[in-house]
Parts: sequence; structure tokens; C-alpha cells
Amino acid sequence: MQRSHKIRAFVALKLPENIISSIKKIQEDLKLYRFPVRWVRPEKMHLTIKFFGEIAESDIKNIGAAMNNCAGSYAPLSLSAKGVGVFPGIAHPRVIWAGISGEASLLFDLRNALENRFEEIGFKKEDRPFKEHLTLGRFRERVDSGKLIEALRKFQSFESEIFVAEKIYLYKSDLEPEGPVYTELLSALFNRDRTI
Repeated sequence: MQRSHKIRAFVALKLPENIISSIKKIQEDLKLYRFPVRWVRPEKMHLTIKFFGEIAESDIKNIGAAMNNCAGSYAPLSLSAKGVGVFPGIAHPRVIWAGISGEASLLFDLRNALENRFEEIGFKKEDRPFKEHLTLGRFRERVDSGKLIEALRKFQSFESEIFVAEKIYLYKSDLEPEGPVYTELLSALFNRDRTI
């Protein structure tokens, strides 16, 4: 029997052009601080809900069915990018991110529903708590904490326009020398007839 090919995959929401433009602008402003950060290209950004790591290509169909099942229970989500922060903290930051506002509690519910469905089809639940965010960049080395606090304070009031997420997507991620390449494998539509 032929073994199923493995791929790196994740489930995410797609960002519209106006949100990508807002993110690009906030990155440009942050770059003026000259932090030692490898910035994520805004056009490659997604709002990740579940990162699987490696899956078998034969799992795609079952993942798609689980996504459809969950998405049908939710109305489209109204969200915005809001504020800037770092993981895991100011003392030793590794990631700089933009937060998510709007119907974030529904996004949290959706993520939990997906985790439960994925567990039913054989995928381990994520141990770490879910923190909805958009990764702006990753720190390459230590940074001046005072300067970082100043930047985070300056951009805490940042907020993008509201965007409406109508679908969730399953993406394949190929790690190339010039950076990851994302390919959309399938999508699941939220239920427009639902009001919440």
C-alpha cells in the first residue's frame, strides 16, 4: 500500500486588502525603531486558528468535513486588528504581534469547536491557550526593553477597519529559502443565515 504524502498545514482566516494595508503601515512605523526583527510580509499574513504541523494528504478530506461542520454553526465574524504586543513578554520577546478585536469571543468559540472536531478525527488538541493575533515579526536577538515599551505604548491605540470573515481556510505551507509559500487547499463557508 502506498504511504500518504505528508504536508504542513494550518487553518486560518484570510485578511482582506484594506487590513493588509493597515498592517503594512503599522510595520513601517515600527521599523523606525530599528528593532532586530525579521518582519512578516503583510500579504502572507493570516489569522491562524489551528496549526497542525505535518498531516497526511489523506487527512484533508476529514479535516474539510470537520471545518464545514463547525463553520455552518457560525455567522460571518466581524473583526479588526487592534493594538500591538509581544510574546512571551517584554523581558525576552520572541514575537511582535497585532491583536484582534470585534467578535473575538466568537472566534475563540469557533477555535474550541474546531479543536473538538479535529480531536474526534485523531488530531491532538493544542496545549497552549489560544491568543488571537497577527504575527508582525520575529525578534532575531535581545532588544532594549525601554525602547520596546515606548513603541508598544505608542501603538496600543492602533485599530484597523472592521473586516468580515466569511470563510475559514485550510492552507498548505511549503518552506522555501525565500520564505513560506501558502497554498489554499479548501475552505468552509460561515452560515450567512445565522445572526450570531
